[in-house]
Amino acid sequence: MKVMKMEKLYGGAAAEQRERYKALDAFFSEIFPGERPEAHFSAPGRTEVGGNHTDHNHGRVLAAAVDLDVIASVRPTEDNVIRLQSVGHSMDTVDLSDLAPQETEREHSASLIRGVAARLSELGYRVGGFHAVTTSRVLKGSGLSSSAAFEILVATILSHLYNGGKVDPVTAAQVSKYAENVFFGKPSGLLDQMAASMGGFTAMDFADPAAPKVERIDFDLEKNGYALCVVDTGGSHSDLTGEYAAIPAEMRKVASFFGKEFLRDVDEEAFYANLPAVRKAAGDRAVLRAIHFFDDDRLAVREAEALRNGDFESFLRLVTASGLSSQTHLQNVFSAANPAEQGIVLALALIERELDGRGAYRVHGGGFAGTVQAYVPLARLDAFKKTLEAVFGEGSCHVLHVRAVGGVKVE
Repeated sequence: MKVMKMEKLYGGAAAEQRERYKALDAFFSEIFPGERPEAHFSAPGRTEVGGNHTDHNHGRVLAAAVDLDVIASVRPTEDNVIRLQSVGHSMDTVDLSDLAPQETEREHSASLIRGVAARLSELGYRVGGFHAVTTSRVLKGSGLSSSAAFEILVATILSHLYNGGKVDPVTAAQVSKYAENVFFGKPSGLLDQMAASMGGFTAMDFADPAAPKVERIDFDLEKNGYALCVVDTGGSHSDLTGEYAAIPAEMRKVASFFGKEFLRDVDEEAFYANLPAVRKAAGDRAVLRAIHFFDDDRLAVREAEALRNGDFESFLRLVTASGLSSQTHLQNVFSAANPAEQGIVLALALIERELDGRGAYRVHGGGFAGTVQAYVPLARLDAFKKTLEAVFGEGSCHVLHVRAVGGVKVE
């Protein structure tokens, strides 16, 4: 895992970021009187580009790290206890002498800290105590994966404090997913953690999740005249765990019809040849979600190829096709339990009208509530923001930049 100077990590924003780190250092001294931090770390949020809800069925995806990050001021300790406090939250205290999942920590950040440390220890890495404070610009509930950024941050801290920075990005991502699945209790795939850990545009193939194929792709959106925007529709993510969990469960129900655990191992032609029986066994929504898997798995590969070849127009068409598949087949644009709230669908309709055949747009991340993603011509960016923020509120349209690196120690 890398060490980067602030100027290289943040570019033209380095001066502003330096003040941000100074403010966090001051907060550290308030929380831990008489102490000063000895190291600083950063981990990015991520944006999903292609392969919506395909990773958990061993599919292929395309994602990118973004310039919104979570940062930490840290000092190692010798008492084998991690004490971490995020700005605006209470202290998390994790005693590393007990690395078993704690029921009282489930769905709380302490479970992620304990889970990352536990898995690193199981893999033979050293873990140890530290004092830390963090602050984040990764928007919660935005589809930018604030939880994955936090997990990668903890893995990066332990990698540098106790392992000479030798925990590689793929291992850090797998460790973070383990913490989220086993300790936190969320049945997520590996996409979020891998994108936050790798940096840049990253094409991923999860046919073997224990050894995923990962390829970084260098591509500059701004040089092609486009901005990447994420629009927060303001929908609540509360009570949506069941909606998220139903997607992999229904996909696997279809897979089980063919004696497989994951859709990636099911022959697509056999799926269509047996469609009447699959409908009867799994239900129509599960069938439609399987159709989405097969289609979006291919689209993610074609999107990566388009970026690799510099064919941006084809990339834009593929992104919109992927988004349409999510909307009509995957059906993750609003909660079936609350059909009156359809902010994502409304945003997609407004963006389609505003872009008028240019750019691309799609539901972003897990869906059901939260955010949409759009690729907007720079010449139309101001008008685009004005239109969307008039409906969803000032500051709801975020212009993002792709970050070249994942979790890093910052000098």
